[in-house]
Amino acid sequence: MVSNENKEKERAKENTAAVVEAVSKTELFFNSNKVAIIVIIAVLIIAGLGFFFWHKYSYLPMVAEAQEQMYPAEANFRAEEYDLALNGDGNVLGFAQIIEDYGKKAGKAVYMYAGICELQLGNYNEAISYLTSYKGKDSILRARATACIGDAYAGLSEYEKAAAYFEEAASIADNMFAAGYLLKAGVTYEELGQYDKALAVYRTIKDKYPQSMEGYDIDKYISRIEAR
Repeated sequence: MVSNENKEKERAKENTAAVVEAVSKTELFFNSNKVAIIVIIAVLIIAGLGFFFWHKYSYLPMVAEAQEQMYPAEANFRAEEYDLALNGDGNVLGFAQIIEDYGKKAGKAVYMYAGICELQLGNYNEAISYLTSYKGKDSILRARATACIGDAYAGLSEYEKAAAYFEEAASIADNMFAAGYLLKAGVTYEELGQYDKALAVYRTIKDKYPQSMEGYDIDKYISRIEAR
């Protein structure tokens, strides 16, 4: 028992000595680097305060201003006034100018709006540029943006790319719009003379989306290829 007690006391002394040594080393390090540590802490505090004031008094007001500029452009978009929605009229800004002035502060959807406007105006390369910049997380909107890229490539007669984007759009959002994207892919494959791929897409619509509008008419597309 006495031997065990002595061992415990020795361990306690060793632990105490280790703690004292660690504290001494820490104190020595701090005393040796006091100025540098104080400077680093001061820089971090100043950077934190700078970010806080920038975010509150610069970034957030710019976001609010950008959102306010979006309202008339969105109204023109809904009215299908695509040139006005994109370019404005001198009194209100269009999506293109909003992106130039505010960028992502206007919200991620601004890129999709601008891309669809360019698509409707027949400016396919510009449409692709805007639509590929759209990084929204909503799967339905991402699928629509992806399908619109497909439409733009179809407008450029780049049908291989168009079909790939249509199929990608269908895979992003497995919902009521997916059948429409697949139908576009099938028609595009037919344009390329790739009838086996078109038939596979059409059969996917028939099997997976029989209740969709496209599903009701899909047999005629299938029969057209099978009759070749």
